[in-house]
Amino acid sequence: MKNLFSVFFIALFALASAQDSKESKETANRFFYELTFKPKKDSAKMDNVVMALDIVKGRSIYRDFTAVGQDSILKVQIEAMQKAGVFKDMSKSFKMPKFSEKIVKTYPNMEIQYIERIASGFTPMSIGYNETAKFDWKISDEKTKIGTYNAQKATTEFGGKKWTAWFSSELPFQDGPYKFSGLPGLIVKIEDEGKNYSWVLKGNKKVPNWDEVTYMEKISNVGLKVTEMPRDKFEKTFNDFKKDPFATVRPMMTQEMMSKSIPGMDGTIGDMMKKQEKGYKDFFSANDNPIETSSQAPEKKKK
Repeated sequence: MKNLFSVFFIALFALASAQDSKESKETANRFFYELTFKPKKDSAKMDNVVMALDIVKGRSIYRDFTAVGQDSILKVQIEAMQKAGVFKDMSKSFKMPKFSEKIVKTYPNMEIQYIERIASGFTPMSIGYNETAKFDWKISDEKTKIGTYNAQKATTEFGGKKWTAWFSSELPFQDGPYKFSGLPGLIVKIEDEGKNYSWVLKGNKKVPNWDEVTYMEKISNVGLKVTEMPRDKFEKTFNDFKKDPFATVRPMMTQEMMSKSIPGMDGTIGDMMKKQEKGYKDFFSANDNPIETSSQAPEKKKK
């Protein structure tokens, strides 16, 4: 899913408020996965992106690395705009991520919080649902080498698909990309039977002074609070947003506001909104092959 931040609106917020951030003292184990995926069910065309799994004390965070990797560059540009007090259109220099979900797993129960971003008026907001996914892993005796790691095969069914995973006990984390977890070692490769989605571990490093919330999330407040809801309500809310991304913004915009020009860019606010809306709709209509084709029934918690 393409990142649902509008660089245009984020930049406008940045001019209005600068926020101080405290340096984190946490150190993360960051694992880089190359995700190769098929956006369209009826097409053989494949795409790829680097995803990151950050493991820290008590939890892990999985997300598209694109925004994280550009965070320091974005911070420099935003602070320059704040200092000058002039808007700059960053849409051409800022690469938009291909996936916007953030998945937080809390150890040791591996409770999952799945988070997406939508617009609420002019303010981006995070919505999410919680679940504890059940993985009935069948561990095989088959072994191979994935990259530099000795790995063992395991299979499961999840989200309407059959999956084959390779895990390595050389990496002592019972975790993996997306929602996958629960094997005696880190998952270093996993793909579904139809090869619609395939993650392969490509590298890892220690990240000192790690911070879960990116600079972009801080300046818009979108990463600071998650509005939690049942999964069915979450899916309806997110689907409504995909159908009409600016439904909550449009009633707040007068004709006078829409016709105003923005210093530093061509066109009016209305022109930019139309461009952004078309971009969202074109992307959503181009991607009809989700990772999960059916909702996984959450595990009931013990009382």
